[in-house]
Amino acid sequence: MAMEQITQYFPQLTEHQRVQFEQLGALYNDWNAKINVISRKDIANLYHNHVLHSLTIAKYVQFKASDTVLDVGTGGGFPGLPLALLFPDTQFMLVDSIQKKLNVVESISAALGMHNVTTQHARVEQLQGKYDYVVSRAVTRLDTMWGWVQQRITFDASRTVPNGLLYLKGGDISGEISNNCVIQKIPLQTLINEPSFADKALVHIYKK
Repeated sequence: MAMEQITQYFPQLTEHQRVQFEQLGALYNDWNAKINVISRKDIANLYHNHVLHSLTIAKYVQFKASDTVLDVGTGGGFPGLPLALLFPDTQFMLVDSIQKKLNVVESISAALGMHNVTTQHARVEQLQGKYDYVVSRAVTRLDTMWGWVQQRITFDASRTVPNGLLYLKGGDISGEISNNCVIQKIPLQTLINEPSFADKALVHIYKK
């Protein structure tokens, strides 16, 4: 059922992309036997809980070939790696403070022949440069994350989906809101209708 979900929601995948997504499972299973990249009890649900969850962002915004995307606190490569597979012409920078997890990301992207993924071993506060979008999966509170990344985002008012932070997060965010931004909370089930996504959301944050 694993890959069927990916092709069900993303029927536009090329044959090459399908093969790459199929290879993800074996690559992560192999690495997880050496390093605990994904919870051992969760590795069986890799495609649903990690790959498909990451790809919900692609149901909200279609990255352009010229875009640059920063994945903060990527861990084992989520959401950045699946998104980079889906958008092979978009450049992704995957950042984490734990080098051994980035080693896994680098190995998997190399094994899949990806040329649009680079990594950086750093804390988010140390980052330089500007990106069109920042993506992340519930690394910390929303207001804390926004404080870290807002200076890393290039703002372009002409875009349909404004440049900003795309944050995958569950639960109540009402106590985590900053005043100097616009916040849109999109229930994941409106993007990909899976029962397990019922309490999860994609939060889009951008400057007023």
